[in-house]
Amino acid sequence: MVYESPFPDVEIPDLSLPQFVMQDFADRADQPALVDGPSGRTLTYGQLAGAIRKAAAGLHARGLREGDVFAIYSPNLPEYAIAFYGAAMAGGINTTVNPLYTPDECAKQLKDAGAKFLLTVPPFLDKAQQAAAQSGVDEVFVFGEAEGATPFRALLTDDHEVPDVLVNPAEDLVALPYSSGTTGLPKGVMLSHRNIVGNIAQCCPIEGIQEGEVTVGILPFYHIYGMTIILSMALYRGATIITMPKFEMEDFLGLVQEHKIESGYLVPPIILGLAKHPIVDEYDVSSLDYITSGAAPLPASVAQGCAERIGCVVKQGYGMTELSPVSHLMPRDHEKLNVDSVGWAVPNTEFRIVEVGSRTDVDTGERGELWVRGPQVMQGYWNNRDATDATVDADGWLHTGDVATLDAAGRLYIVDRVKELIKYKGYQVAPAELEGVVQAHDAVADAAVIPSPDEEAGEVPKAFVVLKPGMEVSAEDLMAFVAERVAPYKKIRRVEFIESIPKTASGKILRRDLVKKERGAAATS
Repeated sequence: MVYESPFPDVEIPDLSLPQFVMQDFADRADQPALVDGPSGRTLTYGQLAGAIRKAAAGLHARGLREGDVFAIYSPNLPEYAIAFYGAAMAGGINTTVNPLYTPDECAKQLKDAGAKFLLTVPPFLDKAQQAAAQSGVDEVFVFGEAEGATPFRALLTDDHEVPDVLVNPAEDLVALPYSSGTTGLPKGVMLSHRNIVGNIAQCCPIEGIQEGEVTVGILPFYHIYGMTIILSMALYRGATIITMPKFEMEDFLGLVQEHKIESGYLVPPIILGLAKHPIVDEYDVSSLDYITSGAAPLPASVAQGCAERIGCVVKQGYGMTELSPVSHLMPRDHEKLNVDSVGWAVPNTEFRIVEVGSRTDVDTGERGELWVRGPQVMQGYWNNRDATDATVDADGWLHTGDVATLDAAGRLYIVDRVKELIKYKGYQVAPAELEGVVQAHDAVADAAVIPSPDEEAGEVPKAFVVLKPGMEVSAEDLMAFVAERVAPYKKIRRVEFIESIPKTASGKILRRDLVKKERGAAATS
């Protein structure tokens, strides 16, 4: 059975993302758009609009053309919006890089995306230059100043005209974030202007963020959740965004108190802290009215604990990078709020719940894989037709890899997942990538990596390791070996040595067997 959104369809304007988001900037020129949390540095909507146009003109003068890829390797800053929309206005495609990436990880993304330019911050410059050298980037820019890179503000002059770029919103790409998808290594997710414009239009009637509302920009802007919901939807609606380059609970609480932050788009580990951390009682966080959780499952007990302690609405949504990202969302004002549910399908969205491994729909209340179809479905994976065809079928259904169930009221619940990704504090970690790193150790004969349940992080990567005959290595040394080669959130945090890795006849790792073993051990501990 095909289910549809209970909300009326919305019109999706035939506009580029900058045209859509910036259409009312002039009317709120003096209103704060972005405020840097640590310093208080503020960009008004008028200043933001002017800087975006200058950035577009400056990038075009430097050689950025329609379809060229512009990489941003930076934590959250107000200027991130200038760079992102400036590149988009010039006809470029933004590939946003995780600021925790090592030089090798960054270089892989830059090379795969074919990035022409790279923008970073001074503390990351050494890593950025190493990555640029490996990937053939033409020029490295930097926010602020640092030797060996072009200051980004050098682009923001009146010396050049804004390029006249003709965008086809339905086909031209605006963003190329990287996701592991339903399995495997990170892949570029091709998102058109219409994908993100459409998802903003779909979410606004349900989310109801208001002009002048103060929200927090702690979700990384490189991540699709932060990119669409905060960097795009919140600016489109005229909110004021308090940015944070990294999360520290005390800093976060201080900003809520200082700026009277009203809404937070957060991930479960932060919500867990709000529910349980004793330091919360030292701050006035009574201004927080709404918290929306995404990127990973939120236990009901955590949601309820946070809601009761803070005195606010805590709700969930569902999405993935390949969905721009939202397909389901719980409204702010629904009287029958259910913290277990990710809500109803957003407007213009169809979905099915299908028996895993087949195309047969299951009945309401039964479990099956969630399939989604709508304007938010990606254009495909960058230079990877096989992966695209394995994820989006000929009828346009995106097979999410998540196992879901539906209640009689039409609310969706995510109960498990077919895919093998590990969700560590909302970050996606691909087991196959870590297995390759573990197996590079001289003492390791074979390895498999699975998600191991963890109260704080949700899941942590755990490696099952087979050692070579006569070789020895401690779990601590093996974890340190991996930590030197991957971003911090990808680190192996648990190791178990075993005799052999369970596999199919064709050699595929039977991770489900290891997951069952792990869950059984957790249940009896």
